[in-house]
Amino acid sequence: MAKKKTTFICQECGYHSPKYLGRCPNCSSWTSFVEEVEVQEVKNARVSLTGEKSKPTKLKDVSSIHYSRTKTGMDEFNRVLGGGVVPGSLVLIGGDPGIGKSTLLLQVSIQLAEKGTVLYVSGEESAEQIKLRSERL
Repeated sequence: MAKKKTTFICQECGYHSPKYLGRCPNCSSWTSFVEEVEVQEVKNARVSLTGEKSKPTKLKDVSSIHYSRTKTGMDEFNRVLGGGVVPGSLVLIGGDPGIGKSTLLLQVSIQLAEKGTVLYVSGEESAEQIKLRSERL
């Protein structure tokens, strides 16, 4: 897919501008700008974390990997996550305010803390609020 870049060039002095100017700031010539469109070819490959370029792949061509999952101690939460938490994964929990997202995740964190270290990160609640909620559970 090509990407277009438009540049305006003064025909009197060669000054380049990203937008049209009535008067050239370099040579003070009036209406001397002409539009030039440069087409840049965008490559269809991305660089992966390994530094290799990746290309689109059909799902049927991707080999399956079975990851061990850590059970959370909450059967329904495990079921929603496909059998438990995959080590190193990130799970985004969303929902309306006040429906219990923080409480649910604190309960899961308490269960997982019995098996190892848990890092609980919050962008909205203070450490004191989290501590108070944990004491209520």
